[in-house]
Amino acid sequence: MSVLFYVFAGTTAVAAILAAIAIWAPRRARVRIGAVAITTLFLPLVYVQIVEMLGKPKPASFEWYENSVERAALLGVSLDEGKAIYLWLRLDGSLEPRAYVVPWNLKLAEKLEDAVDEAVRRRAGIVITKPFFKKNLEELGDLNVEIRPPPTPPLKGTPPPPPQIFNPREKRI
Repeated sequence: MSVLFYVFAGTTAVAAILAAIAIWAPRRARVRIGAVAITTLFLPLVYVQIVEMLGKPKPASFEWYENSVERAALLGVSLDEGKAIYLWLRLDGSLEPRAYVVPWNLKLAEKLEDAVDEAVRRRAGIVITKPFFKKNLEELGDLNVEIRPPPTPPLKGTPPPPPQIFNPREKRI
């Protein structure tokens, strides 16, 4: 199951507990009915917001769960000049790509643009080392971008010799 289910289940549990507290509190019936109605309206609102967030890129500074990742493959980059840099990354040890947004930095934008051009020219991939390291983005304003050549295909060797079959009638052993 995805994390989305657990987030929504946790939110539902918290809302149910708050509604139960409001219902059993020594209040008038109108206040208790209002608390149940607000809880009922709160749940679809949370679900819509969680689903809406799925398609949006996460700010790289908000990444706390995967912040110790050593490398990430850069799958794509989009520059919104003066506003933001959007990165499409595949983190080390994961097959799922993720979208991140980084605050605009001219030096980083030029570096990424040059790296993409060079990688296309060399038919290589781009790897970012320590993409969520706090000092990279806040103090240095840069990422460690390196171009990795594609893996070399295995060389074709000589074909194996034909199998030897023992013939008992031959004098040669």
